[in-house]
Amino acid sequence: MTAKEIQKRNAKAESLRVLQADDGSFYVESEKGKILYNVILDDEESSCTCGDFAKNSKKDPNFQCKHMLAVLNAIPNQEIENARYCEKHMPKLDDRFMTNIKGKDFVLYAGVLDLATQKGLLKLEVELLQFPTKENGNEAICRAVAESKTGEVFSDIGDANPNNCHSMIAKHLIRMASTRAKARCLRDLCNVSMVAVEELADFDDVIGSGTAKRASRKKPAVKADKKETKPKADTKKKSPVKDESEPKAKSKQPKESKKVGSKPEPDARSNSNQPKMSEAQKRAIYNLSRRRGISVEELGQMATDAYGSELENLNSKDASAFIRNLQQAA
Repeated sequence: MTAKEIQKRNAKAESLRVLQADDGSFYVESEKGKILYNVILDDEESSCTCGDFAKNSKKDPNFQCKHMLAVLNAIPNQEIENARYCEKHMPKLDDRFMTNIKGKDFVLYAGVLDLATQKGLLKLEVELLQFPTKENGNEAICRAVAESKTGEVFSDIGDANPNNCHSMIAKHLIRMASTRAKARCLRDLCNVSMVAVEELADFDDVIGSGTAKRASRKKPAVKADKKETKPKADTKKKSPVKDESEPKAKSKQPKESKKVGSKPEPDARSNSNQPKMSEAQKRAIYNLSRRRGISVEELGQMATDAYGSELENLNSKDASAFIRNLQQAA
C-alpha cells in the first residue's frame, strides 16, 4: 500500500467504535454502525471477518484492515494481554497548558502542540519570509505549515518586532515570529479558538487596561502647570510700573509665532523617513484577509479608517499593527 492509502485507512480506523467481550474477543462496528466484525489479534492468529481482510490477506500475510487498526489503537500500549477495557482515546487539551489572565482564557504553545500530536500531527515546517533589519523596522515574519496524518494542510503567519515583544525577547525576534506562526497554525489544526500566550505583545494592550496607565502618567504634568501659574500672578502685580514695555512684548510675538510654526516641518520629514511597507508585510495582509473573508474593498477601507492612508501607502510600523489586528480578529 502507498503512504496515502495507509493514511486514509488510519483515519477511518479512528472513527470506528471498538467493543470487548467478556472472553477477551474484540468486535468493531462498521462505519454505519450496522455490522460488527470479529477481530482476533494474538501471536498465533491475526484476522478479521470483514471482506477487505479476506481479499487482501491472501496477497499480503501481514495485511491489517481498518478494523484491526481500530483495535490496536484502542488497546493501551498495544499490549493485548494487559488490556482490561477497550476505550478509544479522545484528543483533549490538557488543563496544565491553559491560563487565565484577568478573566480571559489563554493557551500555551506547548498545549496546542501537545493536542496536535494527539490528533496525529505528521509534519510542521516554518519558513522565514522577512529577516529583521533597520529598513523594515526590525520586524521578522515567518510562515508555518502543518500537515495532519489525514492529509489536511494548515498554514498561517507570525510576526515579531521590538514594539510587540517583551524587552527580554527583543533579541530573539526570528524565534518569536516562528513560535507565533506555529501557534496560530496549530490552533487552526486543533480548532482551538483561544489565543496563545506567545502571540500577545502586552497583556494590558490585549485586555484593554492600558488606558489606565496612560491616564496616570498625565497627572504629574497637570500639577506642574498649577505650580507655574504662581509666578505669573506676581508679574501681573508689577505690570503697572512697566506699561511702556507692553508694545515691545507685542512686537516680539510674531517672531515667536514663526518659530512655533516652523516646528511641524521636521516632524513631517521624520514621517517621510519611515520605511514603507515591505512586500512580505503586504503578502501577509492579503493572506490574512483571504483567510478572514475580508474583501479588497473592505481591507482598503479598514486601512483608511485606522491609519488615514491607503493600504498601498502604509509604512512598516502601521503595516505591522494592521497585521496584528487582522490576526487577533481570528
